[in-house]
Amino acid sequence: MDTRHAARQIALSSLFSWSFLSQTPAESLEATAETLEIKEFDQSLALSLIDGVVANIVEIDKLIVGSAPEWPLNKVGKVDLAALRIAIFELYFDDQVPPKVVINEAIELAKEFGGETSSKFVNGVLGTIISHKN
Repeated sequence: MDTRHAARQIALSSLFSWSFLSQTPAESLEATAETLEIKEFDQSLALSLIDGVVANIVEIDKLIVGSAPEWPLNKVGKVDLAALRIAIFELYFDDQVPPKVVINEAIELAKEFGGETSSKFVNGVLGTIISHKN
């Protein structure tokens, strides 16, 4: 498995569990890796994604709300929300990964961890966000 994809899986799972637990996402990093049975991952990337999302969550969530106004944040699936937050952080605040790769990774995470329509929802929201970015 690609260590960067594994890092995104761990970041998504850590941010997801943050919705329910008192631990910060960074604190749950190792437990998340163990739960997912991931032995090798880019730890610095996982931490960067988690810390970046947490630090910019207000701005990130505004972009989600603006791009999916019919879906209030509390109605968006927690997995979908985590995948979107990671992708938007990478698109707007990190800018080291090409947009196509960011979107593809978010869709793959939604397919792996989300529901039946998660990948379509994530793709649609990110498509709207990208069209407004340029």
